[in-house]
Amino acid sequence: MKIKITIISLIVLVLVCGLLFVFKKESTSTDYSKSEHWLSLPRVSDKKVDVFYLYPTSWQKVNQNDSNICDIDNPSMLKGSKLAFDRQATVFNDVANIYAPYYRQADALYTLSLPLAEQDKVVGGIPKEDAFAAFDYYIKNYNNERPFILAGHSQGSNMLVYLLSEYMKKNPDVYKRMVAAYVIGYSVTDSYLKDNPHLKFAEGPSDTGVIISYNTEAPVIAKKNPVVLPGAIAINPITWTREEVLAPATENKGSIVLDKTGAVLLGADGKFLSVKKYADARVDKARGVLVCSTADESKLQLGFGPGIYHSYDYPFYYFNLKENVARRIESFLSK
Repeated sequence: MKIKITIISLIVLVLVCGLLFVFKKESTSTDYSKSEHWLSLPRVSDKKVDVFYLYPTSWQKVNQNDSNICDIDNPSMLKGSKLAFDRQATVFNDVANIYAPYYRQADALYTLSLPLAEQDKVVGGIPKEDAFAAFDYYIKNYNNERPFILAGHSQGSNMLVYLLSEYMKKNPDVYKRMVAAYVIGYSVTDSYLKDNPHLKFAEGPSDTGVIISYNTEAPVIAKKNPVVLPGAIAINPITWTREEVLAPATENKGSIVLDKTGAVLLGADGKFLSVKKYADARVDKARGVLVCSTADESKLQLGFGPGIYHSYDYPFYYFNLKENVARRIESFLSK
């Protein structure tokens, strides 16, 4: 009898271990309980509002046969994401606790060469899985029901598009705490908003629960901007309206300066080197973009080609964004 019980116990143990192995194998998202999987993880969350930030593509594969998705500890991505954080996420430093996970990214050159449906399959796979896992872990373990802002750029903003349409739809109690979503450097389109009636695009400088988005270009570009989709919508980061009225550079609160590597240049005082009255801004509804006519392209690093100011979406309007974030938070908290 004891032998039979022992055999049965062994069988049960084997089955349980097998199920655990299968579950572990299928659960492929990055483990966000580990602090090393976070680019920014505040030790003390002493501000009333959080920011959940997803950086843009920060690596590219070296060899053609390399994987199109990088590892979570890819050295190039770790370095590039820090540079992106400095020129973008620091906009939120003064007013929010910044949570920024590392996530496994798709190679941009490969992905953007594909038809849109194929692009969705690539970025909607492992990158999206990590982004959702990180945000869900943040909400359940770090947020403590504080209001929060979503912020991203390029591939990071592409991830926010998924979060807004899927996660927020399924979790309305979380969505109601969202101050705003800065989905910059990727397209939010008319059709996307029609398909997701729970979402709304910003109309002014202080509305909340809204999406802010734009892609910056010169008046004339040499080729198609790969992150601008048909029906894209843009808001002017100087006037904070969607009207096609030119906001002159004199109204710009200040831009920050980058070196050739994408790092922010520092002044003699150790603070970000800034230039006032550098970039003007005008919404072009037909193109679905933000047009800047005053930038000196000879001093810019243009990864997507002449006239496409993708890397400067945040730097050109850095201090306008900084001011606007504070204003939207004040508006949200006052309610």
